[in-house]
Amino acid sequence: MQDFDYIRYDVVDQGLIAVITLDRPKQRNAQNRGMLVELGAAFELAESDDAIRVVILRGEGPSFSAGHDLGSADDVRERSSGPDQHPTYQCNGGTRGGVESRHRQEWHYFFENTKRWRNLRKITIAEVHGTVLSAALMLAWCCDLIVAAEDAVFADVVGTRLGMCGVEYFGHPWEFGPRKAKELLLTGDSLDAHDAHAIGMVSKVFPNDELFSCTVDFARRIAKLPTLTALFIKESVNQSVDAMGFCTALDACFSIHQLNHAHWAEVTGGKLSYGTVDNGLEDWRIAPEILPAAKQRP
Repeated sequence: MQDFDYIRYDVVDQGLIAVITLDRPKQRNAQNRGMLVELGAAFELAESDDAIRVVILRGEGPSFSAGHDLGSADDVRERSSGPDQHPTYQCNGGTRGGVESRHRQEWHYFFENTKRWRNLRKITIAEVHGTVLSAALMLAWCCDLIVAAEDAVFADVVGTRLGMCGVEYFGHPWEFGPRKAKELLLTGDSLDAHDAHAIGMVSKVFPNDELFSCTVDFARRIAKLPTLTALFIKESVNQSVDAMGFCTALDACFSIHQLNHAHWAEVTGGKLSYGTVDNGLEDWRIAPEILPAAKQRP
């Protein structure tokens, strides 16, 4: 076992189930660079352990995750030059500058890592609760199954708050359906756990106070399956979706995402890679209310 600063790694059920917990509750598990690097290491740790059959990904505190970290003290420290800078900002294009730095950094730490976790050699379950915002969707979507607490709310608000065309791992049309994806991105509206279950994105909805125990029970059922059978089922479904163009679409949309960043960098004179209230967007700093995607509300 290795020590982590931003996550916890546990093994339950006599070593059959690994539990990875995002552990920045005060920041609502916003994803700073350290957390993402540690999450990759934890997934690799579970993948390398032949005893583990199922991996549960969950979050500590009031929410599963608030998405990308956009300015906490940890985020500022990690990005700033000096002895406390996270080492990943000095590699994988981090020293190149301009579009190249942003493109290569986001490819490694937001995009390719998510695709890697989607293809993990274990069955993965995202156990979500509270708000599941923007980049948090990426962490849930890369898992094979999603179970949700009654209070779970799913939304991608980067269009309405940052002027971006969705997050780096653009699974929206595949998870929401094409028209619902457009609606949710254009409005910033949300789906609750039952809406997400109705469209097939969520497998189970459990009471909040029973979420973890029910998720472990669900994982136990899956862990009974022979490991090769489970992996081949996962591979059969993933390769079928890939044959429909999933991975090709992800690659194309990642390039569009980078073009979107480059647009805002030019508009702001290189100061920012996203839009602001000056461009008619909501101010994300005051956490505007996220409204449900009610069918009878304009």
